Amino acid sequence: MIHRHWRLIEHPEGTRFDAALRLEEARPPDLQDGEVLVRNRWLSLDAGTRMWMTRRTDGYQPPLPLGIVVPGQVMGEVAASRHPGFREGDWVRGFGQWADHSCVRPETSGLTALDSAIDDIRQHLGVLGMNGWTAYVGVVEVGRARAGETVLVSAAAGSTGLLAVQIARNLGCRTAGIAGGAEKCRYLTGTIGAEVAIDRRSDDVPARLASLGGVNVYFDNVGGPLLDAVLPEMAHYGRIALCGLIADYEEAGTVVRRFDQILMRRLQVTGFFSPDFAHRGAELTATLRGWYDEGRLAMPFDETVGLENTLAAYARLFTGGNLGKVIVRL
Repeated sequence: MIHRHWRLIEHPEGTRFDAALRLEEARPPDLQDGEVLVRNRWLSLDAGTRMWMTRRTDGYQPPLPLGIVVPGQVMGEVAASRHPGFREGDWVRGFGQWADHSCVRPETSGLTALDSAIDDIRQHLGVLGMNGWTAYVGVVEVGRARAGETVLVSAAAGSTGLLAVQIARNLGCRTAGIAGGAEKCRYLTGTIGAEVAIDRRSDDVPARLASLGGVNVYFDNVGGPLLDAVLPEMAHYGRIALCGLIADYEEAGTVVRRFDQILMRRLQVTGFFSPDFAHRGAELTATLRGWYDEGRLAMPFDETVGLENTLAAYARLFTGGNLGKVIVRL
């Protein structure tokens, strides 16, 4: 059995992941009682994992120790099981390793059996996975978006942002997205039905934000200077759902210069994190599945083939090279 894995050798600088991670060949993991061996078919690549690779001790979890096989969400088939809840051949999703196989304990990895009859099983890493749960909770529960309100989403062409835009649209909100590049902006307005798309690369962003006439809900995936640009354009009693800080994952950096607007406009700013509601996965998936089956939620995939090409795919998350969910097919 061929088994390869990516090992974290040193803390990466910027997007120079090839200098910090090494692809190794190893013996397949030994299966112990209570464990499941998953033959990984897809790896989910997510921007939030970038903080795990830093030295930062003030993040939402301790930094990864050097020498560890890189963890991440995976989807695949059970190759062998010594756990009564899983059988060989089951399709599953959970937190495993960037590797050909993942050896996991279901109780600590969130391993979940999947409906393999869906038209595109990859959607268990997209609409019906953590990105979908996060978008729903951020828009509906944290942002408390209501029909007729203006909802603005940053990194709106990414895996969570795209779903946040669509969920707000489904609620009857006026939707606006910020993305990098004309192609992404055309996708937002032409394919998923956003009313406004702001190109952060070529538009006069402050002027475009001002033209919105007041943002009731800001779903922020970015932080950094963009957050400062949005704050003066928030409507009174607006809500900011702080989902990600892609501008600052490597080191702390966001300085909110327009902090005064939180008081002046009586804003609520709430950070939220997917493990806080992971226990509600079945409930959230059922809601999202209804919209998906009706054709009201969609997720395009930026798919790379080959474990050996993982780092190139991962780098696209931080250079704006992806549209939709970045995954690696093994």
